[in-house]
Amino acid sequence: MNQEKSTQLLAPTDHFSLLLSPTPRGARLARLLAMEWMRSREMPHRITEAAEYLVAELAANAATHGRLPGRDFRLVLHSRCETLRIEVTDTRGDNLPRHRSPAPDAESGRGLLLVEALADRWGVELGPVPRKTVWVELDLPRP
Repeated sequence: MNQEKSTQLLAPTDHFSLLLSPTPRGARLARLLAMEWMRSREMPHRITEAAEYLVAELAANAATHGRLPGRDFRLVLHSRCETLRIEVTDTRGDNLPRHRSPAPDAESGRGLLLVEALADRWGVELGPVPRKTVWVELDLPRP
């Protein structure tokens, strides 16, 4: 039997999904892996820069506000035709993001302002219980 080795270039996938621990380390890893996935897809700098901040914010929120002992959060990236979608799912469907302006001297609470400023669209989907998914979309430039 003759076995030949061939070299194949693997095309980057249009979908990335990973479970991560709801810790600061898990949130940091989410950001780093998302950046590497986007670099491998050669996404425009404007998109990767905005997505880096968005993944960092959503993952940090999942690790801080969506944390339940023993339950991970999921990071999902989808690239379709003209849209990059980022989803972060945690197990605290009872703790929804709130639209409110923080006090000027508050040390936290500005994350959703950042999300609103950078994302073309964003929202929250509930379920299945006890989960919630916070998602953002960035419009990709047309080729």
